[in-house]
Amino acid sequence: MSFAIVLSVRPVWIEARLNGLDKMYRLHKWLGISALVAGIVHWLETLQHYPSLKVPESTLEVDERWQGHRPGQFAFLTSNPKEGAHPYTIASAWNPKDRLLTFITKALGDHTSSLPDRLRVGDRVKVEGPYGCFTFDDGRPRQIWIGAGIGITPFIARMKYLAQVGESGGKIIDLFHPTADLEPAAIDKLRADAHAAGVRLHLFVDRIDGRLSGERLRELMPEWKQASVWFCGPVAFAHALRADLTAHGLSDDAFHQELFEMR
Repeated sequence: MSFAIVLSVRPVWIEARLNGLDKMYRLHKWLGISALVAGIVHWLETLQHYPSLKVPESTLEVDERWQGHRPGQFAFLTSNPKEGAHPYTIASAWNPKDRLLTFITKALGDHTSSLPDRLRVGDRVKVEGPYGCFTFDDGRPRQIWIGAGIGITPFIARMKYLAQVGESGGKIIDLFHPTADLEPAAIDKLRADAHAAGVRLHLFVDRIDGRLSGERLRELMPEWKQASVWFCGPVAFAHALRADLTAHGLSDDAFHQELFEMR
C-alpha cells in the first residue's frame, strides 16, 4: 500500500529506476491505487487546430513554480477534473523569458477527441511535471529520429531547443516523419523547425511513399550502425523497427523509446 501511494505522486527518482514514467504509471495502475495529486493551474493562452490531422495545438503560460523542462519530456494535464489527468508530450523548448508550454494532442479517444470543441483561450488547465527520460542524451555522432504521427511532438521540442541554443553538439541528425495525412500548415512549421535546427527532414506519407520499415531505413541511411535511434509512435511499429535493426547489428541500448500505453 505504501509503495502504491509513493507511485501515485509520480516521483522523478523512481521514474529513472523504472526506466521511464510510462512503466511506473502502468505499475501504479496495476496496483489499483489512485490519488489526487497537487498541480499548478495555468491559463490557456492560444489554440490552433489542424483539421485534417484532428490535432489541436495549445499553448499555456506558466508561472515561476514551473522550473523548466528538457526536450522530450511530458506533463500531465487536467482540463476537466471529471476526466482526470492525461499525459501529453511538451512540444516546445523551455524559455524562461516567455514561460510558455506548447502541447499537440491527437484525437485518440473520447477525451482527446472532444478537446477542440471544449477548450477555449482563457481556460484554466492544471499542469503536473515534467516527466520522462526521452531526452536525447548519448555519445554517438549521429542520431536517427523517428516520429510517427503524433509521435513527432518530442522531436519538435528538441528542434526548437537546438535552434534556441544554436548548435547540435556536432551530431548529424536525420528526422523521419511517417504520417497517414498531410496538413500543409503543420508540415510548413515542421520544415521550418528542421531548417532552423540543422536537422535533415524525411517525410513519409503512407499513401504516396509507402510505409517506413527497418529495411527502408537501412537503405536510406547507410551509416545507420553509427547512430542511435530515437523513436516515438505506435508500439507495434517500434517493436518491428527495433527487431529489424538489432537483428542487423544495432545494439539494443542504441534504440530509445518512451512508451505511452497509458490507457
